Amino acid sequence: MAQAAYAAKRSQRLDARVSHKEKALIETAASLRGVSVTDFLRTTVTDAAHRIIRESEILTLADRSRRIFVESLLNPPKPNDAAIAAVKRFKQEVG
Repeated sequence: MAQAAYAAKRSQRLDARVSHKEKALIETAASLRGVSVTDFLRTTVTDAAHRIIRESEILTLADRSRRIFVESLLNPPKPNDAAIAAVKRFKQEVG
């Protein structure tokens, strides 16, 4: 029963064309890990996808930019006329 539920979670397919050398390399790596090519590709690609997404979500600033950013958070500037007007519109629309 648990296997059926597990299989149902993985019902989508991905196809890729690779060269003979790439296929041999992937098969060797999967063999060294002791897993099937499918499991090797699935886990390796999923790990890479998570890493890429995580890296894109992290804001990296140079020292000068970081100081300016932190200073703005700790000592925010007074709102200008446009910001004040936006707050008034927001309060009217949202309540």
